Amino acid sequence: MPVSQAKRPARRLLAAASVAAALVLAACGGGGTGSTPTASGNTPQRGGTLTVLEGSGFAGAWPAGLDPATNTNGAADQSYMESIYGQLFELDEHGKIVPDLATGYELADGGKTVVIKLRHGVKFTDGTPFDAEAVAWNINRDLQSPCTCRPTWPVTSVTATDPYTVTIKLSRVFAPIISSFIDSNANWIASPTAVQKMGEKQFALTPVGAGPFKVVSDTLSSVLVLERNPDYWQKGHPYLDRLIFKSVGGDEAALEAMEAGEGQAYEGMSTLRLIEQAQSSGKFTVTKQLSTSPYDIQFNTAIPPFNDIRAREAIYYATNVAEINRAIFQGQFQPTQSFTGPGGLFYMPKVKGYPGYDLAKAKALVKQLGGLDVHLGTINVLVAQETIQALQTQWAKAGIKTTIDSYDLAALISQFQSGKWQAMLQTAGAFDPAVGVGVGFRFSSQSPFSGVHDPHLDDLLNQAASTLDMNVRAKYYREAAEYIAQKFYGPFFFAFSGANVALKGVHGPGLTTAMPAVVVNPDIPWEDVWTTIRSS
Repeated sequence: MPVSQAKRPARRLLAAASVAAALVLAACGGGGTGSTPTASGNTPQRGGTLTVLEGSGFAGAWPAGLDPATNTNGAADQSYMESIYGQLFELDEHGKIVPDLATGYELADGGKTVVIKLRHGVKFTDGTPFDAEAVAWNINRDLQSPCTCRPTWPVTSVTATDPYTVTIKLSRVFAPIISSFIDSNANWIASPTAVQKMGEKQFALTPVGAGPFKVVSDTLSSVLVLERNPDYWQKGHPYLDRLIFKSVGGDEAALEAMEAGEGQAYEGMSTLRLIEQAQSSGKFTVTKQLSTSPYDIQFNTAIPPFNDIRAREAIYYATNVAEINRAIFQGQFQPTQSFTGPGGLFYMPKVKGYPGYDLAKAKALVKQLGGLDVHLGTINVLVAQETIQALQTQWAKAGIKTTIDSYDLAALISQFQSGKWQAMLQTAGAFDPAVGVGVGFRFSSQSPFSGVHDPHLDDLLNQAASTLDMNVRAKYYREAAEYIAQKFYGPFFFAFSGANVALKGVHGPGLTTAMPAVVVNPDIPWEDVWTTIRSS
């Protein structure tokens, strides 16, 4: 199965018909204080500095630095990583996996051998060669990484079989292996020479890659300053002279900062009133992204109360998804009964046998249980907090007493790792269900972020990932969704997606056009982002 596709010299913005899901504003108004748009148009312009704001509750934190193998935030830090390291493969605006630092791949031995071809003549920014030895060294290191984003492939070996060929041997077929690159740290290739010369601790602060930008300074979880890599492989790219990422408190702080001219873009705004405020201001392009990750309530079935199926069933019946969608999100998201979203593969909004809202049944089950007390957590993001507050109110009508908490990403990971959590409102999905924060991440026995330990469900998910036939994969995922509903392992809500907000004059795929989300935000190819805004 040979695949080879050179990356286009420059991406064009999608036509309006192709981005119907995007909320693109009519042009009016100028930039914020301290920045001035110049002549506009769809022809990319070189030059300028772009400051991108990131919410501290999710992407705006990188406490362990930016070494792919030691980073703790995984795909939440994808924008920083891809700016510095580039990508072997990337997801384009059309939902296709295309080569970038790789030039293509082949599957052999029935799918158990993956041969990846690399781009010739690429160098890391320290001048050392980006070659197969470097890529194999990185992938082998990543396989042992503590990061939640490490590859979960059934690997027997990863070797450099010639200077521009990496061969991965698998013990069994893993159908989404190429799709999994966009969700894992194997996509980000660090300079082995720089890692070995500096040591991991220093490298995490001053990382060296072969991406479109190189590091000027890095203040952990605060400000990352990058400048153009003059030797980047793609001629004429990146367009920006400088790219700066800054952590902010959240959606409201980000919008205030952009209004004041302290930033020109923000990833993943989820507060609806602020999205509407940005949209109505006339200063911004607001782009709603294509969701791949529905909201889901996870249960820890290893401990009370959710080791009792009646407690899980009561939550299903006590949860009015339509009401939450209407009250918090103005009904803009399509409810789904599975772990798939409209921006990804195998989307199935309806699942046979899925138990819906039924307050009378919920009350009866709570009475059978002699009461139900629940501790419910979520990520420290405003809409997630509002959602668990709404759940607390809904569940009280069924007699369920709920304590709620929200956590920044690092603290949330610690909660899962403790094994003592009871219930979590999280996203459960990915572009391909078998990778990233997909169904296995939330429901497989092998995942530390799952509360389910069911061999039959594991078998269904493994079979779905072990065939190259997309129709057979779809069949197993449907069976898995039906089984999750049958066992009441976690109710699904709707395919939530945030919006990227950028000052007029900023352009770029995934930033000002809609793209499928990888985890929560899309993978923005920062080398293709450009701006007509210049400092005044």
